[in-house]
Amino acid sequence: MKLSSAILLIGSLASASAFAPARVATRAPSSLNIVPGDKQDVADKVKEIFAKGPKVDAAFDKIVQERFPGAINNQDLVTKTVDILAGKGYSGSNTLLATSLCCDELARQLEDDFNQVYGNNFNLGGLSGFPFAGNTGFGAMAAHIPDDGYCLVVYGPHVGIAADGTVGKVERSGIALVDTCCGSAVAASNYLKGITDGGAVITTKIQEFTDFQQGAVQELILPHGKRLADAKDRMIELPYALYDSQDMLMREIVKKGSLGIKKGLALLGGIQINTGPNTLDYFVPMRFDYMNYRGDVAEEMLPQLVPQVIPHLKNEEETNSSEKSRAPWFLRKFVKSS
Repeated sequence: MKLSSAILLIGSLASASAFAPARVATRAPSSLNIVPGDKQDVADKVKEIFAKGPKVDAAFDKIVQERFPGAINNQDLVTKTVDILAGKGYSGSNTLLATSLCCDELARQLEDDFNQVYGNNFNLGGLSGFPFAGNTGFGAMAAHIPDDGYCLVVYGPHVGIAADGTVGKVERSGIALVDTCCGSAVAASNYLKGITDGGAVITTKIQEFTDFQQGAVQELILPHGKRLADAKDRMIELPYALYDSQDMLMREIVKKGSLGIKKGLALLGGIQINTGPNTLDYFVPMRFDYMNYRGDVAEEMLPQLVPQVIPHLKNEEETNSSEKSRAPWFLRKFVKSS
């Protein structure tokens, strides 16, 4: 065969192969494969995820509850969430997990815990946990939901709690310094404090493309200036303020992208609490809604996730706005009396 003929034949084969159907490796379903009616209890299955991790520290749990009433550790959060969603048909093989959490590596822990149930997640989030993927990202994510399947979206800001109870700080593996967490949120808070206290530097440069996410975080926190200034503890109030802005954005994004929902969408929103290497992380659930394919809230599932009955409560009329804003969902009308 002449060289020119051989080259022509190879070229033809290469061109033909370009249009041949691709052999796509399917995503392996979760080994847990949680489905309704499974003989093994869902809680027992999720325990396998946490078997090698830190155990519940009663003393530290008390510290967390004092600062963030209603917080539950990741083990309880994942166990209850998966159990509730299993009753609606969610499993490891028919569910896409999507998250909007901060870029910080500590925020990956919650993702990892859910990943072991539902597989790899679609990332919608950026600095401080804001859903910077926006409408385009949500639309792309929705297209990846399995046919006749479901989606779970977990979102919210994060905050650190050090071993001594300091909020806004956390121990990190391999680093001697007790580090700031969340750095983006604290930087935005300091920026806002400079404005409300009158110490901000006057500048015409509002936004930089090389740091546009942080610029957006700073702008989105502006409406909470008085709220943070009046707070008894600014670092505790900060993640609640960030959550309110993020929840507003997420509601708008989901509303516009609701046509992409297939069987159902569960939205789990709240505040992620990162702790040191030897303690469990926590989460303050603020929203847990199940939405149908039309984008309507079919069921509010938050009462199934966290307790509703809190002793020693007083009426909303006796509650100041700062106390109410710090309260978790079940204390929005009532807060603990002093």
